[in-house]
Amino acid sequence: MLIVNSFASSVTARNTVVVHRRLSEGDTIGRPRPGDESTSLADPDVPRRRSRRQHDVEIVETNRRGHATRFAHDAARRGFDVVIGYGGDGTLNEVATGIAGSDTALGVLPGGSTNVFARTLGMPNDPVLAVEHLVAGIEANDIRPIGLGQVNGRYFCFHTGVGYDAAVVQAVERRGALKRWLGHPLFISAGLSTWLTGYDRKQPHFTISGGDQPDEPNGFFTIVLNTNPYTYLGNRPLDLSPEAGLDRDGLVAITFTTMRASAILRSLAGALRGGGVAAAEHLDIRTELSELVIHHPDPFPYQLDGDALGETPRLEFQHVPDAVKLVFPTTPN
Repeated sequence: MLIVNSFASSVTARNTVVVHRRLSEGDTIGRPRPGDESTSLADPDVPRRRSRRQHDVEIVETNRRGHATRFAHDAARRGFDVVIGYGGDGTLNEVATGIAGSDTALGVLPGGSTNVFARTLGMPNDPVLAVEHLVAGIEANDIRPIGLGQVNGRYFCFHTGVGYDAAVVQAVERRGALKRWLGHPLFISAGLSTWLTGYDRKQPHFTISGGDQPDEPNGFFTIVLNTNPYTYLGNRPLDLSPEAGLDRDGLVAITFTTMRASAILRSLAGALRGGGVAAAEHLDIRTELSELVIHHPDPFPYQLDGDALGETPRLEFQHVPDAVKLVFPTTPN
């Protein structure tokens, strides 16, 4: 099943047709299901009948938040071999949540403006090029279980942002109609406006509990990583911690305990150079976490894999090993 978010930045009707055709021509995507008609909602030009070539590829299109999770869960229940999320990181998060714990594998196609998880896997940022890597991975049967993060019962693929980071994502989503066209400039604008007027930079917003550091109300914003990098600025990865990755057994939490611009910019500049942020007085760094709690009497904002989920007074994290099977992309011959 190919789950398409047609509102995502780089998803077009033309790309969807190309992706569908290439998936249908693969060698090991799925077993034909006689009489099982596929449904295509993505575009009138996409074939609406089951592919009569090697494989059965069903296309469905999302039109609201949570839709991809419902489609993915239903696909897993019906015994699909692979469910592919074609959209931004939020779409991928929903697909992973829908199939976690099942025998159905997760496939990734970049369709958003940043596509952190797909690029972390080494995929091109162009979906027409990336589908060749995905098909090659399926044909090689390179499908392996990976761990995911989980917070308040919901999975995340690469990170959860808490505090200032999430407030910036909220500001971007309030201007969501511009996101498809402006991309990174919109995030920069939202970051500056949130810094100046939209976030208290004087009082800590939450307390971190987990690891061997003391519990103190000192958090202004936290990134809880399941993979690294945290995000990309253009083609440059923002490398927060080499201790985070799909080959690791726990989460990494990096908390800024100040909102001084000089301290934050110094750490982020180091992250752009690679190797992760350097230890500093304004950073609380915790690694190999199986569990973590972030809490405060007053609710604070948070986001999962780039989707703002509102505010809460408590977040309970855990690392879930072997949560989902992943199709690892392979460089085509």
